[in-house]
Amino acid sequence: MSLACGIPLIECIYCVACARWAWKRCLHTAGHDSEHWGLATPDEFEPVPHLCRLILAVYEEDLNNPQWPPDGGYRIDPDFIIVRKKYEHTLGRAPPYIIYLDRSNSDIVLAIRGLNLAKESDYAVLLDNRLGQMKFDGGYVHNGLLKAAGWVLDAECDTLRDLLEKNPGYTLTVSGHSLGAGVAAMLAMLVVQNRDRLGNIERKRIRCFAIAPARCMSLNLAVRYADDDFLPRTATPLEDIFNLPCLLCLRCMRDTCVPEERMLKDPRRLYAPGRLYHIVERKPFKCGRFPPVVRTAVPVDGRFEHIVLSCNATSDHAIIWIEREAQRALNLMLEKDRIMEIPQKQRMERQVTLEREHSEEYRAALRRAVTLAVPHAYAPSPYGTFDGSNSQNFATGEDSSRSRKSKHKESWDELIERLFEKDESGHMVLRKA
Repeated sequence: MSLACGIPLIECIYCVACARWAWKRCLHTAGHDSEHWGLATPDEFEPVPHLCRLILAVYEEDLNNPQWPPDGGYRIDPDFIIVRKKYEHTLGRAPPYIIYLDRSNSDIVLAIRGLNLAKESDYAVLLDNRLGQMKFDGGYVHNGLLKAAGWVLDAECDTLRDLLEKNPGYTLTVSGHSLGAGVAAMLAMLVVQNRDRLGNIERKRIRCFAIAPARCMSLNLAVRYADDDFLPRTATPLEDIFNLPCLLCLRCMRDTCVPEERMLKDPRRLYAPGRLYHIVERKPFKCGRFPPVVRTAVPVDGRFEHIVLSCNATSDHAIIWIEREAQRALNLMLEKDRIMEIPQKQRMERQVTLEREHSEEYRAALRRAVTLAVPHAYAPSPYGTFDGSNSQNFATGEDSSRSRKSKHKESWDELIERLFEKDESGHMVLRKA
């Protein structure tokens, strides 16, 4: 009798939980996560459409006779594609990619294509991960993506080093979309930690643009490497898009009921990497698309952690749509600058101010991480380290031995104390060199 009386109560609790979840899902949009972010400038966002076209070029068999050219064409010279690797070359260990020598921008670009729904090897890379399986530089990373990035680095290390030696002053840009974006993010971290393999390239010459990447690194690494240029991921983890709808619904309900404070304190949970740029073109309770606006920030909490159910999720994730909307957003920003007629001197001053603001925003993210007690928050080590019984070490032998000798890791509190000091009014200010 008592059991029978308890069943209606359980049903009521379940219905209330479902109603709460549905209400939050209907009201929440991806724009809520970035509503307090600052606006991006044309100078910092200008490379994005160009890199999107380079990623699209990986899909083409013959760029001289393209089958799916974007509006205005690819705007690249096929003769300067140094390396083109397809699935038969990578043997399923990494997605296809190209290396392009961009003479017009003094840049060497490694562009990696996104997930191929017809290739089991891509699923194998994406699903080769367990919570807390792979450690890297004091945090956790996606095991399959890291192994794919290590394979690409080993395969193209000599080619990239030769290109950098023959073109001094050129930057090295790693870019990718979807699955390839996760590999690109991991590859950028490997390159930063093993610069000696590329002729000791300066840290400031290494960039990464990850277009809609999968969650690939723990929060402490995502914030620490925010001085790189990364782009936002999709609202839904890529691992869940291809599961049964009922499993996706259960994942949504689970993430909705788990407090965000609890998620932030899980050191194994993976996040989108680095500084985020969000192209916003929809508004709540309004139909259609609006002129795109680009927002940017280095958030600690609110890194697109809410799963948004949308009928446009698949189309918004497509690289061809991102390229089109990114180009539209850039054209609007350039048109606004043209109307304002900003003098060249002020443009240069704005660029210096932008770099200073990004640096201050990066350090503010570090302070925010301390406030939220993010675990395993250490300053970046000078050498790449891979811990774990099944991990691979892509660093050189000399770097590995030095890493083992350096056992002490600087905590967040020590890092903040070293970077900041209090002024006369008691406010935290950046410590002068």
